[in-house]
Amino acid sequence: MKKILLFSFLLLTAARGFSQQFSQYNTGTLFDSFENPSQRSFIPDSSKQFASNFFVPNLNTSFFLTGDIQSTLINRVFGARYVDNNLVIGQGKVNKVNIDAGNYDIMFKLFGSLKGDSEWGLFIATKMEGKGSFTDESIAVLNGPGAFTNSIYDNVFNDHLYYQIYNDIGVSYREQVTPKLALGFKLGMLLGIDYNKLDINQSHISFDNVNNTETVSLAGKYYKSQGPGNFDGQSFLPNTRSAGVQVSLGTAYKTDDHIIIQVNLKDLGFIHWYNNSSIANFSGTELITGTTSAKRETNLVNGALQILKFNKGLASFTSETNSKFELSASKSYFVNDDKTIKYIPTLVASKEFLYSGFTGAFVNRFQYQNYNVSLTGTYDNLNLFNLGLQFMIKSANGEFFIGSDKLTQSASLLSASHNYAAYTNSSFTGASFFIGFSLKFGQVIEHPLNASTIPTGERGFLGRLYNRLFKTYW
Repeated sequence: MKKILLFSFLLLTAARGFSQQFSQYNTGTLFDSFENPSQRSFIPDSSKQFASNFFVPNLNTSFFLTGDIQSTLINRVFGARYVDNNLVIGQGKVNKVNIDAGNYDIMFKLFGSLKGDSEWGLFIATKMEGKGSFTDESIAVLNGPGAFTNSIYDNVFNDHLYYQIYNDIGVSYREQVTPKLALGFKLGMLLGIDYNKLDINQSHISFDNVNNTETVSLAGKYYKSQGPGNFDGQSFLPNTRSAGVQVSLGTAYKTDDHIIIQVNLKDLGFIHWYNNSSIANFSGTELITGTTSAKRETNLVNGALQILKFNKGLASFTSETNSKFELSASKSYFVNDDKTIKYIPTLVASKEFLYSGFTGAFVNRFQYQNYNVSLTGTYDNLNLFNLGLQFMIKSANGEFFIGSDKLTQSASLLSASHNYAAYTNSSFTGASFFIGFSLKFGQVIEHPLNASTIPTGERGFLGRLYNRLFKTYW
């Protein structure tokens, strides 16, 4: 439970994540085919029949932090000290944090038939997602009363934070229903691991510097999932106590001008946290002692946790997953006369359903034989610009990629771990890292004229349904 209150600076050391990876759009990797369900991962007459990551992690990390507290938290995390020079006290200035986390533990796909051009997939993934807004004062108070010139403050700790972690086990299906149109879906069963949501709507603090104490009052609502024992590595083992469902839908259309347009609805779902979870409509006051001692952080956190227990009752509740709607357009060009270098630009617009988040991305991928380099620029509704770089080796039967969607911020954060005292605030602090691998195996997929192992088969069920609805055949 303690980590929900220390969420603001622990995120900097716990950013192991899973986020939408724009650089993978239209690459045709196994990862891309699961993230964008209408994307193909097999190439007839070249690819083998099955694809898998063979338990090699396909992970993706991303987080960002905005506001005055950037350098303060960098110094606290890497240098075990506070630097409060940039914090503004008494105005309740808001800082924002966002993190997506997780990993594809298992990915497996098989090619269905040439007639239907269909693909079936199975996956097991672990995901984390979190967002928050919190004030300068919420960080400054962890360093004691030194930054507070007045003795009384109201509503300067009105913070709003949430995160959830869950396993996702499911299947996917993709089919080329016409020569121009592909449809796909991904359906998963969610197994909840941990959930915390804190909304502080009223707050008050008064300092007594003579007695080295402070009085803290908080009021709001706190949701907490419960599990047997402490939260540790065993908490990630699948269980059905808190279950839910999640679905992703995708469509890809190739125009007469060879522009590929994708429309994706991603990760629409919910988790019903079981009835041993808790909801607290808290409103209470605690006296915090030793506010200038070495134990000031621990004393404050323990006092706040006592307030969160007020009016706590066991109850089940339902949380939604952070779903997105995405639209993309891409076209391939050869940039030299002998057609050995291909340029594949992709424009992507991504909008969160439950939140105000909106991101636009421009992916520039250059391909030479099996080597690919992508340069990605993104810009979001918080006016944050990111520059990303990806290197990928991809053949018809194998792929490896590595990169970052926040290249300069990741490098800056890595440098700050060794030189934290020189770190200064920028538009945001962030980091991103992704890596993936998969191989194909089995017999080569062959067309009817030279087929020796894989039959042409029949149309898939999406194709048959499309024919009935629109009376078209191909």
